[in-house]
Amino acid sequence: MHELTTTRHNHLIDPVLHVWGWEIPVYLFLGGMVAGMMIISGYFLFKGKTKNTDCSCFLAPLISIVLLSLGMFALFLDLEHKLYVWRLYTTFEITSPMSWGAWILLLVYPALIANIIIRFPDKLSDRFPKLKELSNKFAGKYFLIKNIGIINMMLGAMLGMYTGVLLSTLAARPLWNTSILWLLFLTSGLSGAAAFIHMIAKDVEERELLAKADNGFLTIEIFVIALMLIGLLTSTEVHKDAATLLISGSFAPVFWVFVVGLGIIIPLFIQLLAVNHKIKHTPLAPVFVILGGLILRFVIVQAGQVSHYINAHF
Repeated sequence: MHELTTTRHNHLIDPVLHVWGWEIPVYLFLGGMVAGMMIISGYFLFKGKTKNTDCSCFLAPLISIVLLSLGMFALFLDLEHKLYVWRLYTTFEITSPMSWGAWILLLVYPALIANIIIRFPDKLSDRFPKLKELSNKFAGKYFLIKNIGIINMMLGAMLGMYTGVLLSTLAARPLWNTSILWLLFLTSGLSGAAAFIHMIAKDVEERELLAKADNGFLTIEIFVIALMLIGLLTSTEVHKDAATLLISGSFAPVFWVFVVGLGIIIPLFIQLLAVNHKIKHTPLAPVFVILGGLILRFVIVQAGQVSHYINAHF
């Protein structure tokens, strides 16, 4: 049975190991964004922000479902054997990242829907009257709402970590084979989500809080990138070569200019001025953060495919 289920998972994953196009980076990016929004909206639920009708925790789950569905569709397009994807749900293989991811994604949807029902949109009330009635029952039940918030935070963290674990377990690619990649993707997802919600938030105080949180996430992301590169440079020769792809190799210009420069340093500088009331808040910084997060996935995925053990010297 173990061999059969492992074969089923590898049957789905093997095509991905050869050539990844735009679909996988987009899936990883959207998955990270949704993970970050689940953590942020879950935190707001836990802190009792539902009393504020302008709380972004009501809008974020709706957007998350759309983004996650688009990400799942991108992943589906990348699979070579699309008709067999249902086999992932016939078993749970504890050693398979793809199996973990499939089940996590299955649990994420109910958690997001529960978040939406807490305050069901008035525009959809006429079409879904029963859901509106269910939403009314949540009024005043803050203990239940807090638990929904905790579930969203937990599943969001698992989803965000999974996007990095999926790559890091592929030992054939030295650039991906680092234990800190999950932290990079989780932090980047949180940063992108904070930046996005900062743009759509109606509450001024909430927008200020998200800008400050994003500054923290961007700062952590810089240190995580540094630790990842140091870890690769102090490892085997093939890992050093993999790090060189980003530091001074063919991917270096895009990595340093668009990921580190425009995606982290510049928006961090702008938002530091904004939260200290030196300048007004601008959507420019959040847009840079989001684009930087997307380009990060493309760089990591593409550079990882270039890194290999062929002609390696041990």
